[in-house]
Amino acid sequence: MSPVLEVHDLHKAFGGIKAVNGVSFSVNEGEILGIIGPNGCGKSTLFNCILGQLEPTQGAVKLDGRDVTNMRPSALNRLGVSRTFQLLQVFPELSVRENLILAGQEHQGSMLGRLFGARDAGLSDKAEQMIGFFKLGHLADAKAGGLSYGQQKLLDAAMAFMAGPRLVLLDEPAGGVNLTMLGDLKERLRAINAEQGATFVVIEHNMDFVMSLCTRVIVLAEGKVLAEGTPAEVRANPAVIEAYLGH
Repeated sequence: MSPVLEVHDLHKAFGGIKAVNGVSFSVNEGEILGIIGPNGCGKSTLFNCILGQLEPTQGAVKLDGRDVTNMRPSALNRLGVSRTFQLLQVFPELSVRENLILAGQEHQGSMLGRLFGARDAGLSDKAEQMIGFFKLGHLADAKAGGLSYGQQKLLDAAMAFMAGPRLVLLDEPAGGVNLTMLGDLKERLRAINAEQGATFVVIEHNMDFVMSLCTRVIVLAEGKVLAEGTPAEVRANPAVIEAYLGH
């Protein structure tokens, strides 16, 4: 069986600056892969090249063996690729339930379909399932804009998994979240991986969050893969300690 995601010799240059410089890795089905590194190491640029928001200078991206390099984000969405953003993408004036339904519709069709189709697009049951799974039942009818930042992060994650995606890329999910909510988020991500076999990649600056969540970790430095291995192997790698952990 081929990996869910394959990244081959990916490069992205901005003028003379090589933000991503020959990165290769794969993600297997059911895996939680973490990508870490110091600020400016190329994490977000790498994500955006994988997701079609930036055009790589060189290299290829494959989903289930199919070349999807430079495929538009909307097309990737329909193939089952979902993501979260560093900046929350919730709709503040809509309820938690309505946000989830909209997220589900994004995987099913166009913006026009979302605006003028059936109100719940047949997604109410799935929304209720995700509300229960992410323990948001007491907030289901609350406006997203009134939730705490940590609760919005939980909602954002639930939205990413709403359509049962093939692959989810989580961009700094721990950023700005207090320790209690961070524990809830980590527990829910572990559960959706264990119970539904969800496959996802996490880029994150919070070392403890990544090391306690992910089964394998890749460390980037200056746009290149510096190290790869289990959390324990990465923690013990002298090059990683020098480049990142020791900062």
